[in-house]
Amino acid sequence: MTDRHHLLVHGGTFAAVGDRGDISGYRGGSAPDGMFVRDARHLSRWQLTVDGAVPDTLTPVADGDTARCVLVPRGGRNEPPAYTLLREQAVGDASFVESLRVTSNRPVPTTVRLAVTADADFTDQFELRSDHRTYTKAGAVRSRRVLGHGVEFSYRRGEWRSVTTVTAEPQPDTVEETGTGARRLVWTLDLEPHGTAELVLRVMARPHGDKRALRVPRSPAALKEQLRAREGRFMEGVALPAGWPELSAACTRGLADLAVLQVPAQGPDGEELRVPAAGAPWFLTLLGRDALLTSLFALPYRPRLAAATLPALAATQATGTGVGEVAQPGKIVHEVRHGELAHFGQVPYGRYYGSVDATPLFLVLLGAYTEQTGDTGPARRLEPHARAAVGWMLDHGGLTSRGYLVYRADQGGLANQNWKDSPGAICSAEGTRPCGPVTAAGAQGYAYDALRRTAWLARTVWQDATYADLLEQAAGDLRDRFQRDFWMPEHSFPALALDGRGDQVDALASDAGHLLWSGLLDKEYGEQVGRRLLEPDFFSGWGVRTLAAGQPAYHPLSYHRGSVWPHDNALIALGLARYGLHDEARAIARGLVDAASTTGHRLPEVLAGYGRDTHPEPVPYPHACVRESRSASAPLALLTAVGGA
Repeated sequence: MTDRHHLLVHGGTFAAVGDRGDISGYRGGSAPDGMFVRDARHLSRWQLTVDGAVPDTLTPVADGDTARCVLVPRGGRNEPPAYTLLREQAVGDASFVESLRVTSNRPVPTTVRLAVTADADFTDQFELRSDHRTYTKAGAVRSRRVLGHGVEFSYRRGEWRSVTTVTAEPQPDTVEETGTGARRLVWTLDLEPHGTAELVLRVMARPHGDKRALRVPRSPAALKEQLRAREGRFMEGVALPAGWPELSAACTRGLADLAVLQVPAQGPDGEELRVPAAGAPWFLTLLGRDALLTSLFALPYRPRLAAATLPALAATQATGTGVGEVAQPGKIVHEVRHGELAHFGQVPYGRYYGSVDATPLFLVLLGAYTEQTGDTGPARRLEPHARAAVGWMLDHGGLTSRGYLVYRADQGGLANQNWKDSPGAICSAEGTRPCGPVTAAGAQGYAYDALRRTAWLARTVWQDATYADLLEQAAGDLRDRFQRDFWMPEHSFPALALDGRGDQVDALASDAGHLLWSGLLDKEYGEQVGRRLLEPDFFSGWGVRTLAAGQPAYHPLSYHRGSVWPHDNALIALGLARYGLHDEARAIARGLVDAASTTGHRLPEVLAGYGRDTHPEPVPYPHACVRESRSASAPLALLTAVGGA
């Protein structure tokens, strides 16, 4: 498949289409192909032919809120095209709408046979990942039913039911079978000399368990208006730096992405909420760590994200112990999935708790929200949830028994349960992986900040001075232990982690910058770390690498062993500013803003770690999320760290 994918996103729905606006049903590669709702592919084929042939692309789809392209029939220089097609597509909530306008270029009447081949395979997203796993789906049945204005595709497996309906205006002259399960909607259009005809096709997905009453918008233009209105409301009132237009543009682009990267969720009392999804295409769902960091970055500008994220995560907080989902009382969820495989327990991610850091970050956000806004309502309402989260850190998390937050590899889920969660991300400088329980450095910083902020809530909001004293003592003890056990004098830098024996995992990694953000290091150590992160082996010119170059473990195109993550750098910039290293914070901000300027002011999930001195434009990471909420909010964090300087 040579077509590029163009991603259209609207809340919990996205569609990936090719340069001609087609969906091929391709089942491999770095990006899924199709229209997806609640982790299932509700449109797996959507291919246009004209007079029995695939048209040529005159103007391919470009990035934007809608997908627009111009197509013509195949021909040559001496055979000008008989007609021109303008194709426009947009995604709505559980819907996809397309307008097709065909214009004759001839001075005589012309007949055009236009066809759209459609199918819905209802494949779970986890089946489309390139991890070579297969899943048995016994008793699954797909069916198709011709309607007056189109066709309905349905899927059944036990109690699981999903439906996709395709309708058209005007209705097709016929709906043909193709021999593959797909159906071909066919129109014969009689065009006047230089005349125009227009079709509108609408797709409505009804995923299993989604009982909302939804309507497909009347046209892509109507959907575009809705999206622009939503983006405008979300960006309203945010003061952007006039003196740094590139940072202002990155913030504007990020806010626009955050406006559409919000998915439905429920609070503890069943109230309807909209929370930041992690990112499209693979993670258009609630991920605890991602939603928390996004809300923290946006907090000074859009506190409503935090006001929704906190109760949504409280509602999914674990109350018991579950082996497959690694749940423990008080733990904050890592990932929530709504797909078929999660429903039947074939993947553990329906509610999956494989995160060591979402729980302390929940407490950090609750304290930061209360301090930033002065609104004590969430802290009062969520006091039982906050105390349960602290209880998890002290008990199951390991703070009391081991002195640190500790995780163990989950055989059915994630091997690493900190933010660097790929299998080999936690490693020595040589690249070897630690044995036994892992104590990741960054998570200890989050725990320290969580204890301090929750102590403040206990003292000022809950009026519980005894509990506040307990948490403050625990935070101070953690800080003392950390600087004793993690500091590597030969490098003047903290270790990435401790292994099961308590030995240092000695890779030089960007996680040290998170310790600055959390305030875990004393001033002398913090200043040494901050300056070290801006040396050439760490700082690529676009940002700080996840792993310093020159170590055997370093690889510029790995996910976590040398790449550059915007959200990681945003945390580092905030930490540098906290320790008074303002020149270093500005250097990181300039690198990220310059990188964004090369891609329409949008920061991707991750960039390759190649240096700016040898690569004058940032090299993309091949499997990055195109839109990612932490990266979308990263420019706001940079604005907080450096202002408009």
